[in-house]
Amino acid sequence: MSSVDINPAAPVQTVTSAVRKPVAGVSIGDYLLQRLCDYGVRDVFGIPGDYVLSFYVKLEESESINTVGCTREDCAGFAADAYARVNGIGAVCVTYCVGGLSLCNSIAGAYAEKSPVVVISGSPGMRERYNNPLLHHKVRDFRTQAEVFRRLCVAAAELSDPDTAFREIDRVFDAVIRYRRPGYIELPRDMVAVVPDGMYRPKTTELRSDPAALAEAVAETSRRIARSRRPAILAGVEIHRFGLQDKLLELAEGAGIGITTTLLGKSVISETHPLFAGIYEGAMGREEVRRFVEESDCVLVLGAFMTDLNLGIYTANLDPGRCIYATSEQLRISHHNYHDVLLSDFIEGLVRAGLKAAPRELPPKPSLAGATFELRPDAPITIQRLIARLNQTLDASTVVIADVGDALFASTELVIRERTEFISPAYYTSMGYAVPAVLGAMTARADLRAVALVGDGAFQMTGMELSTIVGRGLNPIVIVLDNQGYGTERLLHAGDYRFNDIHPWQYHRLPEVLGGGKGYEVRTEGEFDAALRAAWADTTSMSLIQVHLDRKDCSKALERLARRLGPRV
Repeated sequence: MSSVDINPAAPVQTVTSAVRKPVAGVSIGDYLLQRLCDYGVRDVFGIPGDYVLSFYVKLEESESINTVGCTREDCAGFAADAYARVNGIGAVCVTYCVGGLSLCNSIAGAYAEKSPVVVISGSPGMRERYNNPLLHHKVRDFRTQAEVFRRLCVAAAELSDPDTAFREIDRVFDAVIRYRRPGYIELPRDMVAVVPDGMYRPKTTELRSDPAALAEAVAETSRRIARSRRPAILAGVEIHRFGLQDKLLELAEGAGIGITTTLLGKSVISETHPLFAGIYEGAMGREEVRRFVEESDCVLVLGAFMTDLNLGIYTANLDPGRCIYATSEQLRISHHNYHDVLLSDFIEGLVRAGLKAAPRELPPKPSLAGATFELRPDAPITIQRLIARLNQTLDASTVVIADVGDALFASTELVIRERTEFISPAYYTSMGYAVPAVLGAMTARADLRAVALVGDGAFQMTGMELSTIVGRGLNPIVIVLDNQGYGTERLLHAGDYRFNDIHPWQYHRLPEVLGGGKGYEVRTEGEFDAALRAAWADTTSMSLIQVHLDRKDCSKALERLARRLGPRV
């Protein structure tokens, strides 16, 4: 039995299929393993269970793929998500229902933010299902979990038929790569070792734009930019997902157009680039960046989700008539809609058109790397001063991972030196993302060192994934922003409500429990400076810095958010 669930909002593109080498005499489990390798998956996150143990044995015995055991399934999902954002594709493998359903929130976030994660779940064997027995982990019926994931993934398959199993595996991988969203593969445990009869000829689908539609869209865009006196580019997260950073820069540099990014697209280019103009967040962001975008007479919106956070809680004032809106799923120029045009081909077409835009002054950049930061050693540390001090230390080998809340909003002021060096669930905004994401990002890129910003509330959800981080010998710096509760919610709904408070932990002592790493407890700027210096110098293991903040302390960005969103809640 199989299911097809391609995102209905995505355009149907013209495709060609390249035939790969025929396959015969290979088991379903081995073919799935081979396809993971073919697509560049080197590490699979998860937790084993009896319904998936036979496939876990294959993973364990593989010379090409490592298994990364996590403390919780949702943490494994977050780790696979971050791995996919850095590597281009990720994978997570769990058991049936108790494992799979625990993944739902993580995979929902990956779908929302276009992170290509392959979910592999074991399930009861086909021969076990006769007469609908009450097998452990089952909920309602044997297809419940598959039905849930069909709603959370771009494609789903249940490998219950040997005659179609290979084709179903390829279909899911094809959709994951095409749409940069999660896909689901359910593998009954008695199908892992089954070898399908006959010869299978796999095909790899290649997307192609409609040439006429592409040419017309490029021509109309070229005319609009040529007439523009105040052009701007607003780049989003799909530039990351589809690897279009170089093409974006080639377009912007050739035409001389300044680049802003959405919050989710932060670090799509180096924020030290001469054409970087800031993060656009409507009235929630810097006023000069808001004016630069909203006063533009031609905004080239490339690969951006127009979400409530990206739009500053709907304070953005973007005139559709002045926007060229191009994503992997649609292309709209003013009120004209073009179909069957790939985002990559559209940007390449604009590059080849040799656009030249009218020169325009960019917004002033924030001070870089603490150029104006002077340490006040005895002053209580604040989130704003913490970010300013951290800005002194970041370099091109650092990946910043921000959890939601003020960890995210404050970190918008960090200057990211290289592209794709900032990761956050800035649209789906699920608390507890950052620590497991450290595991995923550093597993994908051993040359990067992660600095995680995480609130104490979010840390208490998933922070014990530090156990896996310590066990694997990774050396991130995890900064816990300890304001004794949910600081964002305190601002959104005025009043000293106890439901926003959490039980205090001695976070800095967790390395003792975990048997590795070093902890620091800080209350002043001087103490934070000393802890950060020591942590940065120690590349042998994890460092955890517990930063005590005033309960009412927050960033300027969070203050602006609270003013806009507070009346709604």
